[in-house]
Amino acid sequence: MHLSSDIDRVAPTRRPAGKNAGTQRWRDLLFLHWQVSPQELRALVPSELELDLFEGTAYLGVVPFAMQGVRPSWLPARLAFRFLETNVRAYVHYNGRPGVYFFSLEAASWLAVKAARVGWGLPYHYAAMKQVRDESGITRYSTTRKSATAPHLTLQYTTGEFLEPSSPDSLEFFLLERYLLFSQHKGRLQCGQVHHPPYPAQRATLLALEESLVAAAGVSPPQSLPPLVHYASGVDVEVFPLRAVDEKKLGP
Repeated sequence: MHLSSDIDRVAPTRRPAGKNAGTQRWRDLLFLHWQVSPQELRALVPSELELDLFEGTAYLGVVPFAMQGVRPSWLPARLAFRFLETNVRAYVHYNGRPGVYFFSLEAASWLAVKAARVGWGLPYHYAAMKQVRDESGITRYSTTRKSATAPHLTLQYTTGEFLEPSSPDSLEFFLLERYLLFSQHKGRLQCGQVHHPPYPAQRATLLALEESLVAAAGVSPPQSLPPLVHYASGVDVEVFPLRAVDEKKLGP
């Protein structure tokens, strides 16, 4: 493997000290990944962040899934939100800390979109979304952004066998096990952290895909189905407060 020895991929998997800011349940996650041009991504990612490459290769991820039990720590569980979400993301690191940078996030909850934009500075968009799994095991998922350009994604997939737990130097760990997110918020680079068990990853087969979310993010649209497809039934997640990035707080 040719992963940088300066990047600590294990530390972000550990739970931060103190109380969380909220909890969520992520369910039915499909991870789609394409190899893309590092130069193209570099132009779209904040200059403070470095691209995180696997053996010199940059990857773009598209992740449709379901959010359940979404609530800040002060909100009673009976009032928690549930909605579908899809994100388009790049892999980055800051001072040896690997994470994700979101180009866009679609959500079927107007309130969640507003809260994430104001509180986290994340590029959420309100969308009409649907997910159905039929008796044959085929999942059909769709999202269409409620905007003039209406970028969309529609897909069908089936799930396969479980994978062995991934090691920190594997491609599966690199793509799936991400616990930090970076965003530009109130004029500053911010970092947020989540904590959850490792994904129970499975193989998956993509049967059909049509999408324009990647092009809407400013990246050249893929010319073929993703070379890498993974699925995870879900994890329960703790969310920790967003904070400003600086070397003293986020150094290795």
